[in-house]
Formats: sequence, C-alpha cells, structure tokens
Amino acid sequence: MKMNRRSQWPHVGTVLKLNAFNYPDKLGWQDATKEFTFRDWNERSCRFANGLRDMGVGHGDTFAVLSYNRGEWMDIYAGCAKGGQIVVPIMFRLAGPEIEYIVNHGECKGFLVEAPFVGLIESIKDKLPVPEDGYIYLGDGPVPDGYIGFEDLLAKSSPDEPDLMVYGDDVWNIMYTSGTTGRPKGAVRTHESHLAHYVLSNITMGVLPTDKVMLVMPMCHVNSIQYSFPYTLMTAPVFVYNMVSFDPEDLLRTIDKYRITFTSLVPTHYRMILDLPDDIKENADVSSIRQLVISSAPASADLKLAIMAYFKNAELWEAYGSTEGGLGTLLRPEDQFTKLGSIGKEIFGVDRIKLLDEARNEVPDGEVGELFCRAPCMFREYFKDPEKTKEAFEGEWFSAGDMAKRDKDGYYTLVDRKANMIITGGENVYPSEVENVLKVHEAVRDVAVIGIPDEKWGEAIKAVVVLKEGYEPSEDLGSEIIDSVRGKIAGYKRPKTIAFIRDEEMPRTATGKILHRVLRGSFSGRT
Repeated sequence: MKMNRRSQWPHVGTVLKLNAFNYPDKLGWQDATKEFTFRDWNERSCRFANGLRDMGVGHGDTFAVLSYNRGEWMDIYAGCAKGGQIVVPIMFRLAGPEIEYIVNHGECKGFLVEAPFVGLIESIKDKLPVPEDGYIYLGDGPVPDGYIGFEDLLAKSSPDEPDLMVYGDDVWNIMYTSGTTGRPKGAVRTHESHLAHYVLSNITMGVLPTDKVMLVMPMCHVNSIQYSFPYTLMTAPVFVYNMVSFDPEDLLRTIDKYRITFTSLVPTHYRMILDLPDDIKENADVSSIRQLVISSAPASADLKLAIMAYFKNAELWEAYGSTEGGLGTLLRPEDQFTKLGSIGKEIFGVDRIKLLDEARNEVPDGEVGELFCRAPCMFREYFKDPEKTKEAFEGEWFSAGDMAKRDKDGYYTLVDRKANMIITGGENVYPSEVENVLKVHEAVRDVAVIGIPDEKWGEAIKAVVVLKEGYEPSEDLGSEIIDSVRGKIAGYKRPKTIAFIRDEEMPRTATGKILHRVLRGSFSGRT
C-alpha cells in the first residue's frame, strides 16, 4: 500500500470539529451582538464551506473578504479550512484601485462584502474577475441585487462535514502585506504554518482552556489570525471586538463585561487607554486580564510601567514577527526592564536567528545585521512573484528587511527596516536610533525620522513630530527638540530640520507602524 507523504498537520476546521464533539456546549466565538457554541460554530463553518463549493468556489480556489471586525470572520476562516478554499482578506482601509489590484492579482473566484463597502465594490465590479453570481453580502437589511446574503447562504447549504481531505501543506490564506515599501505582496500561508504558530505560541505563553481572547486588531490582519485559533486549539472562547474605530473607553467596558483574559494591542492603543480620565479607568474592572501583548512599534519604559500599573494582574509580553515569518521572538514579562528596548529571544521551537551583513556573512554580537529567521510558521512564497520570493530568502532563512543586533545574552534589538536607512554624507543612519532619543523630550508624543534629498549630503535628516497635548508648534520648540539630542548621538545623526503634524496626519499601517515611505514622498519636495 502506497503511503501518502503529505503533511498530516490538522487544520483549524479539524480542531473545531473535535471541539464540537468533545465540548459541544462550550462557547466558541462571540462578539457584541451574537455568540455560538462549538457545536453551532462547527455547523456554520461546514455550511459556509459547502455553500462556497456550490457557488463554484472549491478546493484551492481563492475567495476575497472585505469586512470590518465581526464574529463571522471565525466562520469564514474555519469554513475555508474545511473546504480547502483560500481566503484573501482585504484591509478595509484600502481604496478602490488597491482592492481591484488585490482581487485581480489573487485571481479571486468569490467575494464576501460587508454592507458598508457595497457601494465601493459596485464602483469597481466591472474590473474584477469575480463571476456575477460570486458575491456574498454580510450585513443587516435587504440583500442588494447581485448578492446572496451570508445567513441565506448558510441556511440553504449542507451542514455536513465537507467530504474531502485538506492537507497541512495546502494553502489556507494569502495575506497581502500592508506595503510599507511599495505595492502589496501576497504572502502564501499554509495550514501547517499557522498550526505550528499556534502550538509554539501556546507553549511559549502558556495559554489555558479557561482563557478568553479579545481580537481588537483587524480580522483581515495576520495578528488576529495568529491570536484567535490558538485559543480555539485550547477550547478557549474567542471574542471579536467589532468597533469600527478604536474606542478606549468602550474597550475597557468590554473587558469588564466579558471577563477578557488576553488581548494584543499596539502602543498607540495602550496610550489611548492610559490617557483616559482616571474616573473612567477606575470604574472599569480589568482584573480578569492575565496576559497582554504589545507589538508592531517600540514601547518606552514609561509606557510599559503605566500598562503594568493599570493592568495589575497582567503579564506583559512584547512580540516581534511578520506576516511572512510569523512570530519570531518574544520579550518575556520578567525581562521587560532588564532588557528594555529588546524584542527578546527566539520563541520555543524555532531555529537560531541569523544576523547577516551585505555579503551574507554572520555579524558578531553587538553589530547590526539583517535579521533572517527559520521556523515552521513561515510563509511559502509571494504569490506569483518568484523574484521577490528569491530576494526574501537566504537559503531556508527568511528576512522581512529588518535590521537588528544581538547582545551577549542572546537578546535581539531591532535597529530599523533596511528600506528606511538614511545615507547622509556617506554615513548610514537608522531612523529608530534617532527617534528613540527624540522621544525622550517632554513635548514629543510620536516622531518619525526620514531622509530627504539634499544637494550637499545626499540625504538630510528630517524629524516629523507629533506633539503632546498642551504644546504648540513653534520655531523655538523645534530648535529645542533638535538640540535635545546633542551629546546623545553623533552629530551627523542629528536632524537638520523638523516638521510638526497632527497625530491623524501621521501615515500608519493597520497595525500602527509608521509609513516612512509615505512621509518621504510628502516631504521630499519641501524642507
């Protein structure tokens, strides 16, 4: 008998099926308006997988989703795992031409569209490859012409488990990157890459069946995929936070009401929570929180201290990872202040990180190199882009373009993205190094450092600053902020000019990372 040697890792549809057998009445997923047990969630996922198949979206076909956060994302992801369909999640902040590019590049045969986006999709429908009968509507009210309602699709589809084998090395989703360096690339991720992440993350952090995760980051983003189903794997319920925009006061009420034990946020979210009036913070019971993750941008010592002072029962973890590479390192709770600024060490179950110079030789500890990782939770390739795939790998090691250094104890510190490096007068300057010094000034809430074209220096360093409340932009304040770095970094790293912008004008990705590329474009023609 010939043995099948393909990957036997289970997918999340199998995980959910087992939970439905063994814990049928335990809460599976929940949002602010609805909730389903594992039994009901499993049936909905089977119906969705079968419904897609009946629409002509079968095993190995791509299927786009455009929606704000809501619990149905859990049905969609689990259903496509069961049916072998490939999910292409689309960031809801994208404009029509960007959505058009992804849906076409991803060769999507179906498209689920939430109510607020129907008008936008209608305006580009004739430019999309989706068949006329391939559109699903998610939302309340009458179903628009040319769509089938999500609940209507479930109601008419079979509740049986799809009768096909979906292997661990089959593709589950194509995650289009946020494009900090240009047009988005489609990171192809398999079932086994995600399951490996879930297992290694759970082992590293100690997730419990009694936990309850709240997903605040966009459900179309890898962060929410990475912090949702690990809890399902442990039979812990998932709460999808369905606010369109971040509301810190509502978030605290939600933690209190639903007794949330874990969430993953970016530094901006934590600042907004901590900036709330004391009476609001004191009226919310956040004692249920036992673990928190902070990621996507550097966090200061003051911010970390304030987080731990408010969430008194919580362990604080700092995460480093990428859409392509998955979770790479974690700074553990006990290391938050002895290794401040570090992204920690490798998580359990991955290979040693390599830091390589431009000749692809490993650099000594303490020196900056490009960070390359090898782990079972990595992506397979960039969809239809062999050149970009080749550029991202050195043998079996992948790089997201981040520059880092390792200390004598094995802890890593990010220096910057390779693409953001400034070359001024022949010297390399990493923006984060300058930004970290500027952030110490009492007036600075946030800052991005960029290089702008300069006849003499090639690139001149410019600081783009968001001020704290109570401070007004002025020439004197700008000079004071620039002068504050004297003696702390080399003179050639000191900004030559400064610009003040409002917080809402600072361009960011969905996860809060500043888009230096956009700022460079905005300021390249003015000083």
